[in-house]
Amino acid sequence: MTSATAQSEPVQEKQTMAEAADIHTLYEESVQNVEQETDFLIETFKKLRGRSPVSLREDFCGTANECCEWVSRDEAHVAIGVDFDRDVQDWGRRHHLAKLSAEAQSRVKLVTADVLEAETPPVDITVAMNFSYWTFKTRDQLRAYFQRVHDHLGADGIFVLDAFGGSEAHEESKEKTKHDGFTYIWHQKKVDPVTGRMICHIHFKFPDGSRIKKAFSYEWRFWSLPELQEILREAGFSDVTVYWEGWDEDEEEGNGVFEPVEEGEADPAWIVYIVAQK
Repeated sequence: MTSATAQSEPVQEKQTMAEAADIHTLYEESVQNVEQETDFLIETFKKLRGRSPVSLREDFCGTANECCEWVSRDEAHVAIGVDFDRDVQDWGRRHHLAKLSAEAQSRVKLVTADVLEAETPPVDITVAMNFSYWTFKTRDQLRAYFQRVHDHLGADGIFVLDAFGGSEAHEESKEKTKHDGFTYIWHQKKVDPVTGRMICHIHFKFPDGSRIKKAFSYEWRFWSLPELQEILREAGFSDVTVYWEGWDEDEEEGNGVFEPVEEGEADPAWIVYIVAQK
């Protein structure tokens, strides 16, 4: 009598939280706040121009999260997103544009191009957020980009960008922030005081111990606020203002309210908006 050898089912390894995660979703949850950002854009434009803005161009748009938030605010709003990475734009089409009505989708145009070369209609507001323009490492390169922005704004358009600084910005360090279901790690790997060169990474860590290392990496030049204001004026902007975030004493953190200032504070870490008027 012969017996058959039992065939055991292959054991499937359980997927880790890192393997199951989407880096673009993690980035948006930990870095972006397009609702607050859009509030600032609309309110600031109204104060400066006495009318409501209609058109927005989001440079370095990535997933076009800001574009989609913009058109969702008003049926008159239109948005253009410019980025050279079509794959990331396609992610945005699947995860953001697809959630909009067909009518709202028709008011978003994604352009796959270098921001130095993209040709788009004049807009009320152009934004360059999350320090993306720090990819330009010389004054000539940055001035050329600012001039392109200036040229593609409407007659009373404004350019809004963000910047960060403080003593901690010049340290090689890791900063961890806990979110629901993951930890965001901002890693300043290399900071060169002679050239201003920075190499930074974003890592993610999960409760099961798994990690995504170097989910995003950046090689930037650190730009100071005086430099940025000077170069914006050199590029043709008539008025350049820094907007500083207020402080919540109870929560011991920024309160999300940005006001125009002529002087700041020597905080170890700060983020500001810069508003440049055509």
